[in-house]
Amino acid sequence: MPQNFFNEVQKAQIVKAIQAAELNSSGEIRLHIEKNCPKPNVLDRAKEVFKEIGMTNTAQQNGVLFYLAVEDRKFAVIGDKGIDKVVPDDFWESTKELLKSHFSQGLFTEGFIKAIHLAGEQLKHYFPYQKDDTNELPDEISFG
Repeated sequence: MPQNFFNEVQKAQIVKAIQAAELNSSGEIRLHIEKNCPKPNVLDRAKEVFKEIGMTNTAQQNGVLFYLAVEDRKFAVIGDKGIDKVVPDDFWESTKELLKSHFSQGLFTEGFIKAIHLAGEQLKHYFPYQKDDTNELPDEISFG
């Protein structure tokens, strides 16, 4: 069960990291976890999930998705068009490497928190908080 991959304390820590990362930005960050990746290419599945959970609906196209297929040990990090065209060319790959480094040590919560923080810094830089900003997407972890 993907819902049981993190305990309640870990889930709360990740949600808190998402909320903190979004606090200074108009961007949106989500984490989606499922048991298996039904596609041969994890990026194809992440793009599918991105649309399914409404991440294409942000006004500035500045959503970031962290995707994890627990049993298949596959993960991806993708951003919408707005954020993708402004972050450094190696940003997604370096974020994946950070996650991979933590995951190889079994530090999933810590890895996600650090990667979410990095994404938040990029969002803050390119999409700073606006006084009329609203939280366009839920901060909770979604499960497939």
